Amino acid sequence: MISMPLTSQGAERLREELKRLKKVDRPRIIDAIAEARAHGDLSENAEYHAAREEQGFIEGRIKELDSALGQAQIIDPTSLDTGGRIVFGATVELLNISTEEEVTYQIVGDLESDIEKSRISVSSPIARALIGKEEGDEVDVQTPAGVTTYEILSVKYI
Repeated sequence: MISMPLTSQGAERLREELKRLKKVDRPRIIDAIAEARAHGDLSENAEYHAAREEQGFIEGRIKELDSALGQAQIIDPTSLDTGGRIVFGATVELLNISTEEEVTYQIVGDLESDIEKSRISVSSPIARALIGKEEGDEVDVQTPAGVTTYEILSVKYI
């Protein structure tokens, strides 16, 4: 069995999502299907078909989360002693050398990554380039736009 790394905060977010899917969304969609069935002919009942499609999505997500949490290797970034090196769970502040733009990312597991919340997957090109580096190092990252050079401004484990 392959274990997938998750931060302790990410695992908690996934547990909360799983709880919501099982306790709130699943009963809601079952009620919607029952109501749509009461309207008669199912072959031309758009509400019924939409509810069944949503039910399939919810059940698939429940299975995905159950499996992921069952196989997860949960890592608490605050308990890591890394000697200043970037590893899984690190929150890294970077300076784009060419644009002088500062960005901050936390390196997390694949399931918990969310670029809008500055959480990048450990398997992303930026994270792979950063792993093992230290504050003050410069890192070249291959991006779709070409090679981008970042300076590592800070490394934190929060």
